[in-house]
Amino acid sequence: MRLKVIIPVLLLSISAGVLAFNKLGHNDDPPGRYEVIMNLVGQMLKEGHYQPKPIDDKFSTEVFNKYLRSLDTEKKFFLKTDVDKLMPLSTHIDDELKGAPLDCFRSINTLIKQRVAEAATIYPDILSKPFDFTVEEKVTLDPEKVDFPADENARKEAWRKVLKYRTLEKLTDLQDMREKDKAKDSSKVKTDTQLEVEARTKVKQLYDRYFERLKNRQNDNDRFNLYVNAITTTMDPHTDYFPPDEKRAFEEQMAGKFFGIGAQLKEEGDRIKVISIVTGSPSWKQGQLKANDVIQKVAQGDKEAVDITGYPVEDAVKLIRGSKGTPVKLTVKSVDGTVKEITIIRDEIVTEETFAKSAIINGQHKIGYIYLPEFYADFNDRNGARSADDVAKEVAKLKAEKVEGIILDLRFNGGGSLQDVVQMAGLFIPEGPVVQVRSRGGDAVVLRDRDKNVQYDGPLAIMVNEYSASASEIMAAAMQDYKRAVIIGSTQTFGKGTVQRLFNLDDFYPVKDGGSLGALKLTQQKFYRADGGSTQLKGVASDIVLPDPYYEVAERKDSDALIWDEIPRAAFTPWYNPVNTESLKRNSEKRMASSPAFKLLNENLNTLKKLEKQETYSLNMQTYKTEQKSNTTALKKYDAVNDKVKELNISNIKIDMEKLGSDSSKIARNKDWIKIRTKDIYLDEAVNVMNDLIVQSLPKMQRKSQ
Repeated sequence: MRLKVIIPVLLLSISAGVLAFNKLGHNDDPPGRYEVIMNLVGQMLKEGHYQPKPIDDKFSTEVFNKYLRSLDTEKKFFLKTDVDKLMPLSTHIDDELKGAPLDCFRSINTLIKQRVAEAATIYPDILSKPFDFTVEEKVTLDPEKVDFPADENARKEAWRKVLKYRTLEKLTDLQDMREKDKAKDSSKVKTDTQLEVEARTKVKQLYDRYFERLKNRQNDNDRFNLYVNAITTTMDPHTDYFPPDEKRAFEEQMAGKFFGIGAQLKEEGDRIKVISIVTGSPSWKQGQLKANDVIQKVAQGDKEAVDITGYPVEDAVKLIRGSKGTPVKLTVKSVDGTVKEITIIRDEIVTEETFAKSAIINGQHKIGYIYLPEFYADFNDRNGARSADDVAKEVAKLKAEKVEGIILDLRFNGGGSLQDVVQMAGLFIPEGPVVQVRSRGGDAVVLRDRDKNVQYDGPLAIMVNEYSASASEIMAAAMQDYKRAVIIGSTQTFGKGTVQRLFNLDDFYPVKDGGSLGALKLTQQKFYRADGGSTQLKGVASDIVLPDPYYEVAERKDSDALIWDEIPRAAFTPWYNPVNTESLKRNSEKRMASSPAFKLLNENLNTLKKLEKQETYSLNMQTYKTEQKSNTTALKKYDAVNDKVKELNISNIKIDMEKLGSDSSKIARNKDWIKIRTKDIYLDEAVNVMNDLIVQSLPKMQRKSQ
């Protein structure tokens, strides 16, 4: 999970002069780019990390194993003998971080290229022959349950079983389609033999694209980036190395804007296709790029074009985006077959889906709903979007609509700006501490809301799930500590209680040729609730727990996560009209116990968890079909849950609809946004809880009259 907290104060006491590059290598030659990055990262981890582990042989071995897993996630490339041969280098990584030659990286890099090239010849040979699906055999797909193949024959056997399983999946799908098509035209019905050939062809196409992606994605630089990240994430899960293009993408994500051409793209086979053009964007103004065009090549200005055939869409996007005012040249094949070159000048593109958005839910009570996908902040533009300011605007709009309660939806919100969450909490409480932040070796600093005004003092609920992390957890924890809001969602949130700062490596060691070394997102602080407890590892426990399918993702699942601890409580005064969560919880539990939708949801979640635990899969056609029939029946039940949920009456605020104007793409996206929420079982129960909270918040006499 990528967590995104950046603080605007320089906290790391490292300067370029501290970095001893004379240790690199064993001669007077200047260090190479890889060596510089390793030395910088090693010293920054040691001197700047909040709670650094000893960078020793034990640390090196952890990194070594993690790096092998990242290069060969399914254990289909390396042999067991390869791992044994590389093992003496597993304790060398700490030395490489201190200036020793990069023997471990270079040895692994050389070997993985060789093994991938060999595997690229294995799968076509296996898929050239028919499979026998009458044989009773099984395959294990979970890489944690298997070891690396013992030798060449074992590796081929591992590939054979996986390819046979993938073909079996495709074949049964094709047979199902044949049964449906029989009634239409029985003369065109294919035999099982013909379908088996077709299934193998489809699987081969899938792996052709996979290996083409490996060729495009995994050059030496990409594998080195993975190597450095195996090091940083062993220190803790949120310390990351960003190569230059990923650094730019990270900053764009935080700001909610980027510089590009304004075209939405998708992968279609091995091609990159234009879905739509953003109104008012550079592509729209230039006028030549159209929906359904295929982008074949991308060139930076007058430089040589890069063929992007086989590229995943995210890699194609990295090439197309760039600095404001710079030209990008696209070689495009239109629907009519013509090929042309189009030059577009990049400009700012605002991704509105990143920003806060509100709606009205009408029913027993009039309820305001605010969706916040992340705590965004544009640190490079004083006038750029800030999540705290935007939520304040949404609250003002909802108050003008005279809503009786507000639900703030932080589900899947991975965090963001610490400054914004402090400011945002202040919208709902008077002056007081929001979060405590402690640096390495220092005392905790209390970050306070200093504005005594409260923008909204009515009933408040916050929705979370296991993906709600970092700044989301600060917000939920503060509202819970003050007894200001009821927290609704998963048993607990993600559990990411650390603060990161992004450092440009070029600031410490400028590259003479104008290139970039990238950046390090370094864990420098830990934050604590107003009540003194950390959200690290434990997260925030919901007051109203809803059955949640998103499990096995939290911080506690990562062995490299920092520990939970606590510090003294900060002085604060709880909300004058504290939320009685116990009565809300009892009412919610009664509703869920009698709800057909929640009963079915719980049954389905139990079934899904059982399926997750399945270790082996049959390669026998009849056994496989029996297993799949049972699984499909269970999964169809899961799809039927929403059918049992009553439809919410949710609509946009009038002023927001007016802002959409006549932009058809914006109108369509907004329609989908509303539609998804009308049949949301979790939002439905949050509305029920809010209805109870509104009644609870009324004066006693007014409650009696109701």
